[in-house]
Amino acid sequence: RAGRDSGRRMTAAPAPQFPAFAERVFAAAPGADREAVRCAWEFAVSRHRGQRRASGDAYASHPIEVAGILADLGLDQASVVTGLLHDTVEDGVATPDEIDSLFGTEVGRLVDGVTKLGKIRIESRDRRQAENFQKFLIAMSEDIRVLLVKLADRLHNMRTLRFLEPPSRRRIAVETMEIYAPLAERIGMQRLKDELQDLAFAEINPEGRDSLRKRLRFLHDTEGDLIPVIAGELQRTLTRAGIDAGVEGRAKQPYSIWRKMEKKHVPFEQIADVTAFRVVVADVGACYRALGAVHGAYPMIPGRFKDYISTPKPNDYRSLHTAVIGPRQRRVEVQIRTREMHDVAEFGVAAHWFYKQGGEAPPRDGRHYRWLRELKDIVEHASDPEELLEHTKLEMYADQVFCFTPRGKIVPLPAGATPVDLAYAVHSDVGDTCVGAKVNGRLAPLRTLLRNGDQVEILRSSAPQPNPNWESFVVTGKARARIRRFVRQQAENEHVNLGRSILKKEFADHDRPFDDDILAAALDRIGFGKPSDALAAVGRSQLRADAVLTAVHPELEAGVEARRRRLPAGEGAPVPIKGLTPGMAVHMAECCHPLSGDRIVGIMAEGRGVTVHTIDCQVLESFSDTPERWLDLSWDADADAPRVQVGRIAALMSNRPGSLNALTEVIARADGNIINLQNTHRSPDFFEFVVDIEVADVRQLTGIVTALRANPAFFQVERERG
Repeated sequence: RAGRDSGRRMTAAPAPQFPAFAERVFAAAPGADREAVRCAWEFAVSRHRGQRRASGDAYASHPIEVAGILADLGLDQASVVTGLLHDTVEDGVATPDEIDSLFGTEVGRLVDGVTKLGKIRIESRDRRQAENFQKFLIAMSEDIRVLLVKLADRLHNMRTLRFLEPPSRRRIAVETMEIYAPLAERIGMQRLKDELQDLAFAEINPEGRDSLRKRLRFLHDTEGDLIPVIAGELQRTLTRAGIDAGVEGRAKQPYSIWRKMEKKHVPFEQIADVTAFRVVVADVGACYRALGAVHGAYPMIPGRFKDYISTPKPNDYRSLHTAVIGPRQRRVEVQIRTREMHDVAEFGVAAHWFYKQGGEAPPRDGRHYRWLRELKDIVEHASDPEELLEHTKLEMYADQVFCFTPRGKIVPLPAGATPVDLAYAVHSDVGDTCVGAKVNGRLAPLRTLLRNGDQVEILRSSAPQPNPNWESFVVTGKARARIRRFVRQQAENEHVNLGRSILKKEFADHDRPFDDDILAAALDRIGFGKPSDALAAVGRSQLRADAVLTAVHPELEAGVEARRRRLPAGEGAPVPIKGLTPGMAVHMAECCHPLSGDRIVGIMAEGRGVTVHTIDCQVLESFSDTPERWLDLSWDADADAPRVQVGRIAALMSNRPGSLNALTEVIARADGNIINLQNTHRSPDFFEFVVDIEVADVRQLTGIVTALRANPAFFQVERERG
């Protein structure tokens, strides 16, 4: 565990003594109850007595340091006490009942919430870890101090990470970069986030970090320390404009510079905010006057102005950002804000504790954080822990665009978001019923990338019907979770319908009637709770159709067994394919759309039956290491009637009147039936699109492709293959 593993000096160091700890705590929180804090300190020291960190330090030094970090942030007594006690329950040296009785239910609830996250391994796929994560999110939404304590815990572990073995160091660093640093950013704790990222960056990419630090040192050595020089010139510029302001500058953290270089694909020299300067003024009006003074004195770099005062970030960050060619012809970023905005920017949600008035407690619940509510929504709809954590990470990364609904409501979204992401951000029902969108008053494809300031109107249908293809372009975790939930439900319905068809045929082959009521009477004998579960199991090949038949009609068991022994492979299969066992669920792969006449192969998937691919499908490469899952299949040429199948073509067509009519005429003359047409790209001269066509076999589809190629309206026509 990260908390216990951090540290490895050869000699054991004792835990800090209470007077030194108390001086630190009460300097930051003078109103705290000294006796209550002392009791918690003594409890932590006594219960962790005999435990050592990997450094050899007394283990109690860790919770004491965590509590000190919380005190430095200005948090309340309950948070500091929780910091002292946060490992006692997890380490088994105390029980929840003890914590409640000795320190109160408020502290007990906080300790329990922190303990939930302490049990999670982010890379684990264990369902229990997802349950712990769900409990942590609920605890965090009810009291944001749970997250603050956990972040302080992780910060101290990262500060002492060097004492661990390399594999543990890297695991903890990746976990910190992917989960904890984004969480810190989402609650506005910029200073804590910067330190977490820098410490993780030092472990994950030490060469990259060292390279950037050398570049920054080189700039300092060759040009001198320009930060105070530039800050002084900015100060004089504002003073001449009659603005009372404080100006300070700082160099950006290496990881922040590295991330911008990667994101924007630019070299170090083109990063405008290697140094950033903060201008702190008295009120909001002075912020905009200061902005005018800066823009009046120095050339602005186009596209770099952002107004987070009129449109705050989701974590309540407010400031004006601009980049200019500033003093000494240096590219610099200038951030302009009030003192309160500055404290919130540095300390995020913890800054609320700085502004307590009349003894009134600051807001502690996380319900006002929209992203936190959406994380809880993802937990409810994710199907497995891996999917849960994937969507959680998507939801926590915070590059933002701000869009508007027709009524003027601001909707913050991740960069790269689409109208579908916005629809789900407004409400799950809006996303489920979305069929189109207008962006700035004009119809736009649902995969359109939204930009800052776009006004988006969602066009809706009367019934929920998310398109599974949306998952390929949405970027928010909430949208992906809802779409996958719909696809899972749709697949389950298909399994139920397939299972019902298989059972009807099985019963009809033995001259027996079948309906759901007949199945319900045999549920106890086949071990299912309701008919739909049994039908789905048959559709997924988890339950044999003849087993259901004999459960309803035991007198047929001998005949069914004899038939099973003499039944050739392929007979009774729901599709005309040889090589399948009776009752097996079969799915046609959407990556290659196999048709009668194609050479085919089957891939077994536990719980889903067989997926049929063409023999040259690229997806098959991912199954090369599992030959036991492959089935040798072929189309049954003796089937009574050809099944209607779906083939897909991709075409490049001239953008002129009548071209689309030519497409439909060619397909209709070949007896094909268009079931889906999707425009993938449009320019003034060309359309690119894919078409799904119902055909009888590969020969019919090949004829359609040939006829389209012969038509002058088409420049390129190909069958879409995996």
